[in-house]
Formats: sequence, C-alpha cells, structure tokens
Amino acid sequence: MSDSTARLPEPTRLGRTALTVTDRVTTSEFYRDVVGLEILHREPSTTVLGVDETPLLELRGDETADARPRAEAGLYHNAFRLPTRGALGDALVRVRDGWTLDGASDHGVSEALYLTDPEGNGVELYRDRDRADWPHSADGGLRIGSEPLDLEALGADAGGESADAAPPGTTVGHIHLEVTSIDAARTFYAELLGFDVTMATPTALFLAAGGYHHHIGANTWNGRSTPASDDTRGLAWFEVVVPADDALESIRTRLENGGASVTETDDGLEVTDPDGNSVRLVSVP
Repeated sequence: MSDSTARLPEPTRLGRTALTVTDRVTTSEFYRDVVGLEILHREPSTTVLGVDETPLLELRGDETADARPRAEAGLYHNAFRLPTRGALGDALVRVRDGWTLDGASDHGVSEALYLTDPEGNGVELYRDRDRADWPHSADGGLRIGSEPLDLEALGADAGGESADAAPPGTTVGHIHLEVTSIDAARTFYAELLGFDVTMATPTALFLAAGGYHHHIGANTWNGRSTPASDDTRGLAWFEVVVPADDALESIRTRLENGGASVTETDDGLEVTDPDGNSVRLVSVP
C-alpha cells in the first residue's frame, strides 16, 4: 500500500498482552521477581501485572485450568522494553540470581536478553539504542542483526534504582509470533492492519508503525503448521493501541474490506489473525 491513509499513525504502539496459564501463582512470581513487574491486582481467574500502575501483562487461568502445552502457531516471545541500559543490566542480575538465561543478542537496534517463563512462553527483555545509531543496509533499509551481547559490559552497568523491579517507562515493546505462513502474516499485518514492513527474509518478517524497528515479529523457524487453538497455554490476545478513534475506524474498514471478521468490544475492536491469534485494537489519545 502506498496510500499513507492506509498506514497506522506514528504514535501506534503495543498495549497489554494476555497469557493463558495453568499455574498462575508460580508464573506471577516469575514475572514479578525476574522480569520485575508489579502485581497490580488479582481476581479469581486473572492476575494483572505492570509498571508504575500501567498494566502490561494479564495471566489468565485458575486452579482447575487444564490448558495443554502449545504445539501450534502462537507466541514466540513477549518483549518488554526497558528505558535504559542500566535497567537492562539490573534485569540481567535478576535473571542470574533467580532464573536461567537462554540467550543474549546485540541486534544493532537494541540489546536483548532471552529467557523462558515457567509455562514455556518466551520472554525478551531489551533496551533500544538511539534511533540515530540504528544500522541500515546499502539500500537504506533497516538492518536488524544478531551478534553476541557483551554480558560483562552490560552487567557493569547494573546497580541502579531498578535493581529489584522494572522502572517506570518499561513497556511491551513488541511481540513475536510463530506463524504458519509469512505471506499470510504480511497480508494481515501490513495490508489490512496497516503496519509497515521494516525487514523481511523468507522465514521471518518484522513490522512496525512510526519508523520503529518492529512492533510485530513473525517467523516460521519451528515449522508450525497448525493455527493456534483456544485450549492451549500461551498467548490469549495482545493489544494494539492507536491514538484516535478515526484511526480505529480506518483499521475496521480495511479489515472488513479484506474479509476479516471484526468484533466490537467495550473499548475497541477485536480480530483474529490467520494463525488464530486474537488482536485487540483500542484507541487511547
């Protein structure tokens, strides 16, 4: 799409994500003690966590939940963006003290730590470099690399005020999905929702609004061949936040013209992507 009215407005961002879990207590403790989120409130079947009174993550399930482990398409990882390198260094300390680090990468645009929650969901903790320092390819496109991260240097920046918890300014920076088809994901997230493609390979796709490196990632690395199912653990839904009601209506029009089934919710719209992932669209000025 070349028409700028068919693109998401620049302030578009991600809001909350929700996970279906079977052990809400243990999983809540992980996101509190390791990721550094605060437990904001608990309900009989939902625990809400966030930072500075802002909800970022909902854990859904109760003691009778019997959701099976996921083998289909769905969540690859939730990515929590920290506001400073020092905050990421503090997160590294928390991971080393209480969990297992799966990996760490310097992506050029960002520095990232990777781990897995108690229910098998991927988690990324990262901080962005300044946009002026993001690397680009010879044709001007954004280049998201994957080099080893210097953990010794990162750990040397730890010891700040965020040592025990993620600081104010922490957000859900992006979400990464396992999909069955890169082409179908491109059609839905770029052509219908209106994200820009920032980088693409035969097995991975990165999309964003407002010149960000990516709000949505999609890959076929594990060969998932079946869409997500409602009876599995993992991603229940995630939220895309746009800055105005007219932007929400433009999205609705594109989705409906593209044949997608759109449902109205109390605070916006909900639609399911080609792999069964629920996307909630809300407007927040």
